[in-house]
Amino acid sequence: MNARLQQLMALLRVAACLAVLLWSWRSGQTIAEGLGWLLLVGWGWALLMLPRFLVPHLLAPQRWLPALQAWWTEVWVCERVFSWRQPFASQAQADHLPKASGKPGVLLLHGFSCNRGLWNPWMRMLRARGNPFIALTLEPAYGSIDAYADSIEAALQALERASPGCPPLIVGHSMGGLAARAWLRRHGRAGRVQAVVTLGTPHAGTALAHLSHTTNGRQMRRDSPWLTGLAAQESAALYQQFDCVYSREDQIVFPAETAVLPGARVSLLPHLGHLGLAFAPQSYALVLQRLDEAEGR
Repeated sequence: MNARLQQLMALLRVAACLAVLLWSWRSGQTIAEGLGWLLLVGWGWALLMLPRFLVPHLLAPQRWLPALQAWWTEVWVCERVFSWRQPFASQAQADHLPKASGKPGVLLLHGFSCNRGLWNPWMRMLRARGNPFIALTLEPAYGSIDAYADSIEAALQALERASPGCPPLIVGHSMGGLAARAWLRRHGRAGRVQAVVTLGTPHAGTALAHLSHTTNGRQMRRDSPWLTGLAAQESAALYQQFDCVYSREDQIVFPAETAVLPGARVSLLPHLGHLGLAFAPQSYALVLQRLDEAEGR
């Protein structure tokens, strides 16, 4: 369902761009005017995103160029993810469950309004390395985060069967990290996972979620009853299993420190947007380091 929704959105965007070009031609617009309208309709979302990168640095001109670079990188990451990987290539990489691999498995959990296609580069990397993995599409797309716990449990059981005695690793981007915490509340017990790596997860909520009226969007609001209740049932020892990766340029999760759990291992990555955190070389390296530790390297 997630992929179909994103296919529809991508096709509607293409149709809108074609309609603008046709209108521009028939109305006698100049080439420059036509291109201007095309950019506004096709990539207006990118312009709306720009102030989030620049405003925090208005009084520090030396940081404008890195902020612009972070914005530009995020625009192209969003294009690859939302215009191709998730709408049209969400099944391009199959889950990998080799028998008796002897290597710890990895469960990949995407964020809000995404699907398993987000993880295509990760799946290629893990397959080449020989690690079992499952990339879930969390559904219902806009339901409660608690509703994902049982499918996460089923996936982890499959990874445990593929690699007996090797606790798997969970990697969650954005809301996926909260889904991992919801699973821990319902099914978790000591020793079941090697670690949980969260990439730009709004552990304490995000101000942007106040614009959302979906169930999971409301759950990610700052100081939401769901987040408050979740934290009340967790312990400091639980958070020591977590690696929290975040960026101060994250345009989705802010204030930035909401992406950090107290007592967790923390990695602050510079000049990266929200989706960029999922594909940063440092994020790959951290997960590979945790896998090496699990394999005794």
